[in-house]
Amino acid sequence: MRIALLGYGKMGKTIEQIALQRGHTIVIKANHNDNYDITQADIAIDFSIPSAAFKNISHSLTHNIPVISGTTGWLKDYDKAVALCEAKNGAFIYASNFSLGVNIFFELNTNLAKMMNTLKQYKVSIEEIHHTQKLDAPSGTAITLANDIISVHSNYNSWQLNKETDNAIQILAKREEDVPGTHTINYNSDIDTINIKHVAHNRQGFALGAVVAAEWLLGKTGIFTMKDVLNIG
Repeated sequence: MRIALLGYGKMGKTIEQIALQRGHTIVIKANHNDNYDITQADIAIDFSIPSAAFKNISHSLTHNIPVISGTTGWLKDYDKAVALCEAKNGAFIYASNFSLGVNIFFELNTNLAKMMNTLKQYKVSIEEIHHTQKLDAPSGTAITLANDIISVHSNYNSWQLNKETDNAIQILAKREEDVPGTHTINYNSDIDTINIKHVAHNRQGFALGAVVAAEWLLGKTGIFTMKDVLNIG
């Protein structure tokens, strides 16, 4: 599989290592202001920056190249990407987190929220910790976790960053040196606390998930998620 890496920072370089180990070829290594011929590639993997993501995705889809995107902070244009993918009969996966473990964690989070729905004495909150170079807050993973809870829990209809309000899930976003990503869901009551946590030890899990998703997507058409890739949910 010939891969275009759109975004060649720390994540792009880790994806490169994993892809080469799995027998693939990297034909493009581009950052947001580079010119490149996307038609050299069989598939594109975008881990760029919020301001470049939609341009990378639309450029790939316009040239009939399937694309995987793990960039967060650009989702105001997500519906445009979906519409373009459908118009071009293309293939597209966006995930706020490609880690295989995190996607299992998403399912645990949703199932726990369903169980807690009738226990109104518990107040839910989310804490996310990332490295200081992360450009967006809260993380895309934390937003996905919050939205999944909202979809099944009748107490909540929104989330708030670093604020506690009625009917909103508080997301505490912290930035610390050299933290790949830690996400904790807390259910607090006067009596006890229930929590579930996912801790990433390095970027390898994110990179492996992105390459696995690219392998799965090649040859398909449509808009998919990691649930489709992993056959869960």
